[in-house]
Amino acid sequence: MVTRSDLIDTPHTWQQQVADAITDLDELFSLLNLPAQLLPAAKTATQQFPLRFPRQLIKQIKPGDINDPLLRQFLPAAAELLTSPGYETDPLAEADAQVAPGLLHKYPGRVLLVTTAACAVHCRYCFRRHFPYKEQAGEQDNWQAALEYIAADPAIHEVILSGGDPLSLSDRRLAMLVDKLEQIPHLHTLRFHSRTAALYPDRVNDDFTLLLRNTRLQVVMVTHINHPKELTESTQAAMSRLKDADVLLLNQSVLLAGVNDQVSTLRQLSHGLFSNHILPYYLHLPDAVEGTTDFAVSQAVGEQL
Repeated sequence: MVTRSDLIDTPHTWQQQVADAITDLDELFSLLNLPAQLLPAAKTATQQFPLRFPRQLIKQIKPGDINDPLLRQFLPAAAELLTSPGYETDPLAEADAQVAPGLLHKYPGRVLLVTTAACAVHCRYCFRRHFPYKEQAGEQDNWQAALEYIAADPAIHEVILSGGDPLSLSDRRLAMLVDKLEQIPHLHTLRFHSRTAALYPDRVNDDFTLLLRNTRLQVVMVTHINHPKELTESTQAAMSRLKDADVLLLNQSVLLAGVNDQVSTLRQLSHGLFSNHILPYYLHLPDAVEGTTDFAVSQAVGEQL
């Protein structure tokens, strides 16, 4: 007989873990004993932004608790179907910042490369949930134009690898990209922005850490951790591996209603990050992206924090 534990056991490799993510709402609702009346609207929401839920998180969520701060970040909901004034598909005007396929240049001295559309987990508040990945493809075949743009501007000293999630790429493809960036003499800093590093800590494997240790570039890893429950023993071990590879660890948190909008939660999160050699660096309000109104923090709460 197949048990609940069998359904949530974590496969061995990070690739298997990502492939084994829960993408079927019926399965998720069954595993967590969620209220059936929420299912129809959740299914409609996934037509706009698909479900991708790390299976290993199931063990950390109390069955039936729809207010669990981990579940809330990844569970499709009826609120995503609402439209509100001031909420747009591209509130950061990233389309206007495109200078080459997949390359955004908004600030002096640094550029952002959308390395892939793939992400191991779909956060429901994602600011790129409407991003036109096909139009701004930054995949391997189109990196050349981006690299040429970077090489032609000596004022650019930092490249941010984003996505999707850059850690969705294989170690081989990342090594190829890093090698090309290293050949641009005026580049000094390579920054990763990743949700995968914390939620799929096995992704921080020996080959990846060796790549980061051996590059001439100063490597910064900006993890995306919003709640203390995300700092598991496996995540802590992954952060230690990155620290041992001389990677500067920073964290980006989004202030989310019902997730981390309490002073006590943020205090616990900051202490947990710092004890794992991660500097709590960014704490910002969620971007006004269409479909994310349910995560907005009230002005009263904002003033309290």
